[in-house]
Parts: sequence; structure tokens; C-alpha cells
Amino acid sequence: MTPALSDILKGNFLSLAIPAPIESQGDFMTGKVAVIALLSLLAAQEAERGSQSRVWENAAIAAVLKDAAATYGQDLLAVAATEADDLSIAALDAANARLRWALIGLHEAVESAGDLPRHRAIIALYGQMAQARRLDLPPLPAG
Repeated sequence: MTPALSDILKGNFLSLAIPAPIESQGDFMTGKVAVIALLSLLAAQEAERGSQSRVWENAAIAAVLKDAAATYGQDLLAVAATEADDLSIAALDAANARLRWALIGLHEAVESAGDLPRHRAIIALYGQMAQARRLDLPPLPAG
């Protein structure tokens, strides 16, 4: 399961809003606050870039599916036409799930067929997708 941005932020809120018992003060509380701070930083990056990366990724997957439809089945065209209902992360993720499912199926067919050029193109797309969704960790103090 991939937690949604709203779930992470709600968890951060609850972790800070509920008073901690006395026995969890000191090092435990310091570690807890550090984890909440790190999650908040990553959540901020996701909020800033999340929609943009998903819109790009959905279009990139759709392009690969369209390109492969003549060889691997016209049903890929219907999936490639998948669009999000709006630009919310939830809607973009729903469209992305359908597109990724088809991409994985295409990749399996490509591997079975020994279609090396298309296999390489799909692997390159996976790398680009990971780069687009990258979240950057700050330098952390040694501890």
C-alpha cells in the first residue's frame, strides 16, 4: 500500500496533537519529532511535484501503449485513452493504476516476444518514472 499524502499529514497531526506520556519523553520524543519532520518535508515535496509528475507519467505510458497497439493489440488504444477525471492526486492515481496495469501486461508480452528495442524503451520509461517521482532527503545529522 502506498499511503496518500493526506494520510501522512493526518498521521503527523495525530502524532503531534495527542499528548505523549511522561515515559516517552527524552530520546524517544526527539526521534518521534525527527520522523514527523522528515515525513512533513517529503510530503511538501510530494504536494509540490505530485500532480505534475503524474500528468507526465500518464501521458508517457499512454504514448508507449499507443505505439505498441499495432503489434500487441488494439485494446491498448482504449487503455491509452484513459484520462483522470480531474487533476487531484486521487484521480491521477486512479488513471495511473489502469495505465500501469496495461504497461506491465505489455512488458510481459514484449519480453515473451523477445522484442528487445521495445523492452529497452519500457525499461527506460521505468527509470524516467522513478526520476519524476523522486523525493529528496536532506542531509541528516550523524547520530
